[in-house]
Amino acid sequence: MSKDASSGQDRLAWIDVIAEAEAAGRLADAYDEYRSPQTGMVDNVLKIHSLHPETMHDHARLYRTLMHGKGGLLRPEREMIGVVVSVANECHY
Repeated sequence: MSKDASSGQDRLAWIDVIAEAEAAGRLADAYDEYRSPQTGMVDNVLKIHSLHPETMHDHARLYRTLMHGKGGLLRPEREMIGVVVSVANECHY
């Protein structure tokens, strides 16, 4: 949540998504592919791509490359950078 600069009030972002129960075709397949083994649900950060399932695949590939690809940082270091950036941006996700 962020503050609206002109009013000082909290502002919520929203994006239309297709619910998991309503998904069909390519979207249903994508939801099944990216469903969390721990919760059985699809993360909201992936659901924002529900209107364009191909971008869901692109997002997941980018995430895997950034977090699991070769590089000079260990996975815990990459996760810590994500936490610090989220805190700096007041992201509560």
